[in-house]
Amino acid sequence: MLDWMVWTLPVAVFFGCVVLMLIGMTAWELKSPTVMRKGFLPIATTRGDRLFIGLLTAAYINLGFVGISGKLTEWLSLEQEPSVWISFVISMLVLALIMRKG
Repeated sequence: MLDWMVWTLPVAVFFGCVVLMLIGMTAWELKSPTVMRKGFLPIATTRGDRLFIGLLTAAYINLGFVGISGKLTEWLSLEQEPSVWISFVISMLVLALIMRKG
């Protein structure tokens, strides 16, 4: 059923983190209902809104990195493509920023 997808360790870690975040956010929402607030995002958001926006942003960062990694290899004269762990760390930092300050 899932033969079409390449399940590498970074992909599994990424999806594992998403599942853990959804479980954590559900528990947090049950314990402490959210309120709308305005951060640096141009709209008032709830925790769930910020998680959704952050996950979309993280996905685009990872896709962009995968798309440009071949060119980075050429431009920087690298022997092999940069590790996807770089984009994973960057995307999780951006997600944390959006969740905290967004």
